[in-house]
Amino acid sequence: MASLARQVRTLRAQRGMTRKQLAAQSGVSLPYLARVEAGTGNVSLAVLHKLAEALNVGVETLVAERTVYDGDLLILIEYLRQQPADVLSRLRRQIVVPSAADIRHTGQRIALIGLRGAGKSTLGPQLAKAIGAPFIELDKEVEREAGIAIGEVITLYGQAAMRRIERQCIERIIAEHEHVVLATGGGIVSEAPTFERVLRAFRTVWLRARPEVHFQRVMQQNDARIATEALRNEALDHIHRMLDARESLYRLADVTLDTSDMTPEAALATLKASLAPAQAA
Repeated sequence: MASLARQVRTLRAQRGMTRKQLAAQSGVSLPYLARVEAGTGNVSLAVLHKLAEALNVGVETLVAERTVYDGDLLILIEYLRQQPADVLSRLRRQIVVPSAADIRHTGQRIALIGLRGAGKSTLGPQLAKAIGAPFIELDKEVEREAGIAIGEVITLYGQAAMRRIERQCIERIIAEHEHVVLATGGGIVSEAPTFERVLRAFRTVWLRARPEVHFQRVMQQNDARIATEALRNEALDHIHRMLDARESLYRLADVTLDTSDMTPEAALATLKASLAPAQAA
């Protein structure tokens, strides 16, 4: 039960979902879900299927202490488990090789990743203008494709449907644009196949900030979900959990820029300088 509880908590945090949201999307009651995440509840197969579907993973991902592999894959995975972070980073870049088309255009396609409030919607248009590229917000493309707001897509059809549309939009953007600045949603890193595609086809930039800065910036956007003092601690805790769950994935980006103490002008100048070698190529 401890392993299941940990998996559910981690997957929920990676997707930026509150416990209440997961309960609503899975149809599992909030008290029951709280017991599951605490490792104290007996979980039926039906509940496992509901949680897995809401989190857009297979049931085996929730329950397996360790996935069983055979042959070469087993040995490779065991070898990788023993390697330090710098070796894993080097091996990933050697193994996950972009296609010839992606290699030609990776430096010309730029994807901004990170939590809301890091500066994607501010720096994205400015960077696009500076390098003469169109600016696209992935969330808006998903909404245009679906014909409804993202929140409604998730409510009506679930996370899996939303991520499917998101992947379709990314493939369309890659096919239509050799030169583009793309602002992605914060949870894109939680979908391994989609994020792997972004890493291959784009020059990726992780725009990061301290949790308190994320909070203040979103407050300035008049987000009603965290607009009252009573929700401040809960909101900050939620941001901390998301960052903790996603940080190892965000770090896979080609460039990392902490915008916490930067003006938009300074952040743009630093970002342009960091991307200059790829742009010149």
